[in-house]
Amino acid sequence: VAAAAGTVAYAGNDLKGFGNLILLRHDQGWVSAYAHNDDILVSRGQAVNRGAPIARAGSSGQVGEPQLHFELRQGARAVDPAQYLPPA
Repeated sequence: VAAAAGTVAYAGNDLKGFGNLILLRHDQGWVSAYAHNDDILVSRGQAVNRGAPIARAGSSGQVGEPQLHFELRQGARAVDPAQYLPPA
């Protein structure tokens, strides 16, 4: 699900090693990345709300078992998402 409201900046599998990857662009230069999905449920340019389903986790790319690779970036800088996401 989308970590926050935003717009789909990328949805595809052209970046080697990430499998089916989604990049969401958020306000104030934030980007969230979701990699290794089996199915992508959104398309480039689509607006999504926080919590909206965007993909089904899987094992695409260079992984052997289902998993989600999640990144949070401000500009080009990766940040620890635990500091910005609400508790699970």
